[in-house]
Amino acid sequence: MLTLLVISLFPASISVPSTGWDKSNHALGFAVLAFLAHWARPTNALIGLLGLFSYGALIEVLQSLTPTRYAEWSDLWADGVGLLIGAVFASLVQGLAPERSC
Repeated sequence: MLTLLVISLFPASISVPSTGWDKSNHALGFAVLAFLAHWARPTNALIGLLGLFSYGALIEVLQSLTPTRYAEWSDLWADGVGLLIGAVFASLVQGLAPERSC
């Protein structure tokens, strides 16, 4: 989460890892977060997704306060799409994983 925040707030002139399209960067970053959150706490997946969506909104607010970045509703939408993709992927992977017994 911290890495995503730092990359999101770097000045636009600094080169950071990228997929080549801003919206896919958002979707990929939040898909990874959703996957990890779902995998860590599958019984609280919805709460985790809502928290991560709020985190995406916070990043947009923080970007609006920087001189070289700006907030976009489409970025928040891309975050949401990434969260759904990550949650679905985590559910599929978890469904294929063998039962763990402790």
